[in-house]
Formats: sequence, C-alpha cells, structure tokens
Amino acid sequence: MSTPDLGGFGVLFDIDGTLVDTNYLHAVSWADAFRSCGYDVATSQLHHLIGQGSDRLVSSVLGADDRAVSEAHSDFYRPHLHHLRAFTGAADLIRKVKATGATVVLATSASKADAQYLVEAIDAADAVDVVITNDDVDTSKPDPDIVDAALRSGDLDAANCVFVGDSVWDVEAAERAGLSCICVLTGGIDECALRAAGAAEIYPDVATLADRLSNSLIGELSRRLK
Repeated sequence: MSTPDLGGFGVLFDIDGTLVDTNYLHAVSWADAFRSCGYDVATSQLHHLIGQGSDRLVSSVLGADDRAVSEAHSDFYRPHLHHLRAFTGAADLIRKVKATGATVVLATSASKADAQYLVEAIDAADAVDVVITNDDVDTSKPDPDIVDAALRSGDLDAANCVFVGDSVWDVEAAERAGLSCICVLTGGIDECALRAAGAAEIYPDVATLADRLSNSLIGELSRRLK
C-alpha cells in the first residue's frame, strides 16, 4: 500500500454495500444464523441493520447479545468470501480520489480476516493508505470509534475529511466523529432514509460518484485545501 499523505485531507470509505456487493449476502447469512440458533427472524427485518457490528446487530434484534448467533453468521457467510464482487467503478473511484491528493482509508465493521477478502475484491490496494477494521476498535457503528481510528491512522483532521458509505449507521458514525457523509444507494437503503439520517450527498453508486467527483463534496474539499 502507498504511504499516507500525513497532514493532507482524507476520504474514508465504508466497504460492505459501498464498494463491495455484500449487504444481501450478509442479510441472508444473518437470517440463516438466527434460525440455526432457534430464532425465527425474517430477512427483511435484518436488511436495514446491516452495517452495524455483529454484537450490536444481534442486540438490536434480540435485545441482548448472543455470541452463538454471531459465530453462526460467520459460518454461513464464510463461503461467500471467495466470490465477492466489487461494484463497478469501485477501484476507479478510489484511484481518482487518491489522485486528488487525499489520504484514502477503508474503514469497515468487518473483521481483519474478512477485510482482506474485501480489499482483494476491490483490487485497488495500490491507492489505499490504511485499512481499519472492527478488530481495531472497542465498539462498532453507529459509535464513531471506527471513524476516529481511521482519522488517527492517517493523522487527519475531521474538518478536512469526508466519509463515503451506504447506511444510516455510516452517516451517524461519521457525524458523531465530525465528518460529512456521502452515501450511495447500492446497500439497499432508500434515499429518504439516508437523507433523514443527514447524508450530505447521495449517488446511485460509486461509478456515478467517480464520474461526478469534481463536482462532489470530495472535489470541493480538494480544491479548498490546495
């Protein structure tokens, strides 16, 4: 990976549902996990919770954590790791963002082990400065720990950064860390929910954001800091 431009501005990216097409794989895996542990939970109930850490998601559904469900989710999700697909334009966006002079940080609620497969699927490691995973923090989104850790990793100021995600949890975590959040719709969360959560900009997908980068919040931030 490249060396961070310490002191410059930064763009932080969520991965699942933003750069890699995994949210529905997670939803199905979670549904299978709950059912295998004796809980009858509809997949539709789980979809809007994707993006939280495992412990928080289980607690959101059951009112308390149950590690057996989290472990079962890992078992059901593991076969998908070898067949992950990045969204069209994901690598292009990361390289275009890096070309603006930004420090590029991937900040994901996935474990370090799973993040390796996600980064490989994106195929733009040469333009990524740092990867922060759920293993690097104590609490997951919507707590801002992952975003804060990403800022520290690149010696970045929140005022000079923007977060790119796909869920209301991304928006909340970013805002609590002092960042604006650009959202894409590829995670399956509808535009109204993202706007209500406080998303600064919304694009259909990362390919569209890459095409419109110069007119986006990222482009504006790049010009302001030059």
